Amino acid sequence: MKKRVAAVLLLIALAGCASPPTGKLSSATPAMAEGGILVDAKRITLYTYDSDKPGTGKSDCYGVCAVNWPPFPVASGAVPSGDYTIVKRNDGSTQWAYKGAPLYYWPEDQDPGDRYGDNYQNVWHVVKP
Repeated sequence: MKKRVAAVLLLIALAGCASPPTGKLSSATPAMAEGGILVDAKRITLYTYDSDKPGTGKSDCYGVCAVNWPPFPVASGAVPSGDYTIVKRNDGSTQWAYKGAPLYYWPEDQDPGDRYGDNYQNVWHVVKP
């Protein structure tokens, strides 16, 4: 049993090492349009939250909200440009914003193309660039 768990954890860790699509992303453009929505380098759907006020540089999603809707983190040394900005969170961490709106994941989206969080409680939405 322990060997199986270790093997699964290793596979999960290796899956996180996939490289982004070439020519479409950089540290300044952390996401891309695919299928009419914004996705990360692993092609996982990104969302916005209606309670966030775009352009304020702040997120309204903390505590349980941030556990359920993890912020799209900024890699160390990344520099924003164009439509991408960086939001500093209350805990000092940073997350990407697109056109001023902080970006999040929905944990149930595990594969490219998943959009299970779209219109969740009528306040979470896929980003349509």
